[in-house]
Formats: sequence, C-alpha cells, structure tokens
Amino acid sequence: MAELKIWMNGKLVAQAEAVLPVNSAAVFYATNVFEGLRAYWNTEDGELYCFRLSEHFSRFRESMKMMRFTIPFSDEELFEAVREVLAGNELREDIHMHMVAYVTGTGLDATTPTGLYINPRRRAGVAEGTGLSCCVSSWVRTADNAIPIRLKSGSNYQNGRLATLQALADGYDQPIFLNKEGHVAEGTGATFFMVRKGRIVTPPITADILESITRTTLIDPICPELLGMGVVEREIDRTELYVADEAFFCGSGYEITPSVSIDRFPLGDGQVGPITRRLQRAYMDIVRGTDKRFAEWRTPVYRTVKVS
Repeated sequence: MAELKIWMNGKLVAQAEAVLPVNSAAVFYATNVFEGLRAYWNTEDGELYCFRLSEHFSRFRESMKMMRFTIPFSDEELFEAVREVLAGNELREDIHMHMVAYVTGTGLDATTPTGLYINPRRRAGVAEGTGLSCCVSSWVRTADNAIPIRLKSGSNYQNGRLATLQALADGYDQPIFLNKEGHVAEGTGATFFMVRKGRIVTPPITADILESITRTTLIDPICPELLGMGVVEREIDRTELYVADEAFFCGSGYEITPSVSIDRFPLGDGQVGPITRRLQRAYMDIVRGTDKRFAEWRTPVYRTVKVS
C-alpha cells in the first residue's frame, strides 16, 4: 500500500519531508492546535465526502484564538487544502486526517511564524458488534482554568495519555475521566453518552469536555429526528455508570464506539445495546451520504462545488 503524502503549507510532500525544527515551540512546547477530520467513500456516488468541514474550521480558529496565533490561510483555502491532500493521494476509501496549525518560532511566548499541515491516515474502527471494556480513571480531567479541554491542542492530550497508559496497564481498553467536581467528563479523545432508564444522557459542555462536533450532530438532529429520542444534558455521577443500560464514546475519530463494561460492571447484558446500534447505523449513513439528508454537511472531493 502506497505511503500517503502530507499537505504542508501548500505542497504535497513525502512523510519524511514533513519536518519541523527541533527547537520550535511546536516541537518543544507542543504549541499547536488541531482538528480530526473524516472523509467517507460512497461507492454508489463514486465520491469521497468530508464531513462538517465548516464546523471543524470554526472550532480550529477558536483554538488558535485561545492560543494567540493564527495562520495565513482562509477557510476557502482550507477547504481546497483538504481536497488537495485527498485527491492528490487518489484516495477512494474512508480516511481520517489531522489538520494541524503550529508555531515554528522559539520560546514559550512565540506566536510566529506559523504553518499548517494535513496528515491523512487510515484508521480502523471498532469491529461491528463489539465494544470496549472501560474504567473510571484515577487521573482527573484537566479543568477549564488550568488546561482547557475546549482548546484542541496536542499538549492537552498528555492528560489522556496518562489515563490511557494506566487503563491499559490495568487490563482495560479505555478510561473515562471524572472532572474536578467528581462528575463524569469524557473519554481521552471522545465525548461520552449513556443510556439509562430509556433516556440518552451526556454531560454538559461545562463539564470540562471538548465541544464535540459529533456530539452536536447526535444531539441535533440524529437522536430526536432519526431515533425519536431527545438527549438529556446533565451532570452524571460515577455510580450511574455502573447501572447504565448502554454507553458509548463519540467523536470524529471514534465515530460511535460502544462500551460494554465499566470497572468490570457489565452494561445491560454486556453486549452492544440496541440504541447504540441504531445510532451507529444512522450516523454512518449520514456521514457516508447513504442517507441523502443533511447534504450541506458533506463536502465532495472529486466533484467541483462552490463553498459559501
């Protein structure tokens, strides 16, 4: 399988050529922000669709604002860059991408010069019908007044790395964070939902979580319009996890990834639950374009369109 090229500051380059200075703020202090993007191949349409790029670009710029730097690319140029990296690699398959803005200046206070790269990669999802064995982490989710999770920066993910390594060492697949108040926050790189007593529940955006685009997509419109079930946004206690009927993570990378146990407590019958299965199908049909609704969320790669 051919190595995928990386788009870097206007050019497609080999992976070995996509390099940053070792003394840059990007490398030494992780002074970057990023977005995880998805593109899905639709065989019937003969088209590769990127999902909700406008919303990703908006969050991308919010993260840069909080980090006090910017990049010399407009949103229209970002749309074109995403198309170039996918078409330039002649991709006709599902692809996950990291779009990263970074600072190459030196020092903790550096805000210039800046750059941008888009790294396409093949990322397999969880096998159909299977779910994750999760644990409540002893590591606490970082707080908004410390290292805000609303800011999507590589530096923030060290919190998740610590929790992930501990979970794996303890024999689990993935951890679930509590926040400083002791309420459920999210996973290491995805937001959290549970089903309890027939209701879909997720923590509020003020619970030290990422303002997830996939989460927003589920809350409105997928759950109410396609499943006929609204989503309750409220604080979740730790022990509620143990008596939940179903649970899942969601995110651009994770898509809809079920959990079947938490701290060795099986959820429901210990299998992927029926509501989670319905959500998985509904979500994948929309992002792939099998469900033709919400066409404004899907940007085609090979068909020319005008981006407004």
